[in-house]
Amino acid sequence: MNIQFQSAVFFVQDIKVSRHFYQDLLEQKVLMDHGPNVGFVGGFALWQAEHAYETIFERSTPETEQLGRGNCEIYFETHDLDAVWERLAGAGAGVVHPIREQPWGQRVFRVYDPDGHIVELGEPMPVVIQRFLAQGMTAKAVAQRTSMPVEIVRQIAQNVSQQETS
Repeated sequence: MNIQFQSAVFFVQDIKVSRHFYQDLLEQKVLMDHGPNVGFVGGFALWQAEHAYETIFERSTPETEQLGRGNCEIYFETHDLDAVWERLAGAGAGVVHPIREQPWGQRVFRVYDPDGHIVELGEPMPVVIQRFLAQGMTAKAVAQRTSMPVEIVRQIAQNVSQQETS
């Protein structure tokens, strides 16, 4: 038996509003569009809530059903964290918290999508490692700070050195 993950699905109140948030503000590419459900490259999809409830539960969405309960999040990475923060804050996205450094050194921020799902954006860990190395930290110190294996830290440092000499 071979079971493979294919997609995470978020139920949304307004597919057009949510699609705009992910496609236009977060620059995600649509893989497939079936009207009431839209799949994105990378393995997540949006379903119009009433369509999902009719399909899955054979009933319409109750008025009291609350989407985005703050108990899960979808995670993205970007090298342009500050620019994406400015874009989302400027678009009026609900803020969970502004950019801050996590205990392992990664800079992240979290916002709510139009349905209240938590969306986290963070810098890739190689960027974090490069920043710490550029600050003069040793590979061992960076490994301890980031909880990354020292071999990975050294590999990232080597890749940066090779790119700089190319």
